[in-house]
Amino acid sequence: MRRQRNVKIVATLGPASSDYEMIKSLHLAGADVFRLNMSHGTHDEIAERHAIIRRIEDELSSPIGILADLQGPKLRVGVFAKGAEDLIEGARFRLDLDDAEGDATRVQLPHKEIFAALKPGSHLLVNDGKIELLVKDCGPDFADCVVVTGGTISNRKGVNVPDVVLPLAALSEKDRADLEFVCALGVDWLALSFVQRPQDVWDARELAQGRAAVLSKIEKPAAVEAFDDILEASDGIMVARGDLGVELPVQNVPPIQKRLIHKTRAAAKPVIVATQMLESMIESPVPTRAEVSDVANAIYDGTDAIMLSAESAAGDYPVEAVSTMHNVALEVESDPSYGEILNATRSVNRNSIADGIVSAAREIAEATDIKAICCFTSSGTTATLTARERPNVPIIAMTSQRSTARRLCLSWGTNCVMTGELERFKQAVVSAAHAARRDGYATATDQIVVTAGVPFNVPGSTNILRVAPCDERLIYNTEPE
Repeated sequence: MRRQRNVKIVATLGPASSDYEMIKSLHLAGADVFRLNMSHGTHDEIAERHAIIRRIEDELSSPIGILADLQGPKLRVGVFAKGAEDLIEGARFRLDLDDAEGDATRVQLPHKEIFAALKPGSHLLVNDGKIELLVKDCGPDFADCVVVTGGTISNRKGVNVPDVVLPLAALSEKDRADLEFVCALGVDWLALSFVQRPQDVWDARELAQGRAAVLSKIEKPAAVEAFDDILEASDGIMVARGDLGVELPVQNVPPIQKRLIHKTRAAAKPVIVATQMLESMIESPVPTRAEVSDVANAIYDGTDAIMLSAESAAGDYPVEAVSTMHNVALEVESDPSYGEILNATRSVNRNSIADGIVSAAREIAEATDIKAICCFTSSGTTATLTARERPNVPIIAMTSQRSTARRLCLSWGTNCVMTGELERFKQAVVSAAHAARRDGYATATDQIVVTAGVPFNVPGSTNILRVAPCDERLIYNTEPE
């Protein structure tokens, strides 16, 4: 299914979008990748949604990416005798390991790892940052705090610790079980929560064993500080602005978003901007103007994908939310300044033959009347390198690997076409020309750029670039074997 835009849309499935008709409607409206949130839903429910997506994929002959989002460790306070208490600014409040019900002076925090990492001066944020506590004294089983920002604290509210790297692995026992389940199921991407260090990513990769690509969610200050090393270990990045905006001053998030997008694009890896993009559409059929601007700015920044969370998972208008994102993307990408911004932010990276090939393909397309860049790819690397260039013509990724086609659904401007195993370059050119004509990218009188690696089906072997006609008769007459 050809999209008329380059940025990709990720839609989260949930109670409002769990049946065949709704999931198909979301895909037809513009969803390229579906997110399965492992924080919600049983394994049976996740498996059912996965099966529906694959059924739709077969019916439409259109690769669809599936991203499983692992929950990560959940840090929460215990319970209160009254269910909730009001904390007053300036008051003292203790967190400890005692499992007795809490009151206005203390409550259990059943995470000894937090106490091991705290020091006087550390901050604790409760209930999405609505309550802020400053640690005055602490030990292996307690933290005496003063309330900096007061509010109502209630049972099992989440706790964020922005100041320290916690001695916690990104993968809990639940995450390990979920990872094995979804990899066996056949998802394409794993989103890893609670990433603090590159080792968290390597641990997940070791468990995944290549069955799914690993995408790191950047939601903690420690991950921002160690971003370069985390990026190197990851197959992709998600700018998870929700928790990031809790643990950092909110004004810090926009420049961080831009910086992470730029670095991830330079590394030729897909990047998603997520959280609260069209939040009001959970209950409203139209977004706010500020939300539209937020989506547009992420696209102008050059992100590969934009994501819907509760808007599509639990909202009243999931299809309308996807359609809104689709329409905003069309409008932004038709703006002449969009291309100018992408050109101005392109990183020059010429470290390999493949880098030079894809750069030349983009320059040829810009200088001549080329209708598309067709890249043959086994692992997907050539396609992601081409996407990094952000060419002004469509990218057609030709692959014999269905898993590769599905993973590329997350990459900017990439339209995936399944092809058979190829042995000769002439076959590749004929196949590319046929796909370009069939899917409406070009006519028989047009030309395309074809990139490939010989020998075929060897990852990372891109070494050929050819400007080819879309008329198969001309190909047979002019192309070498």
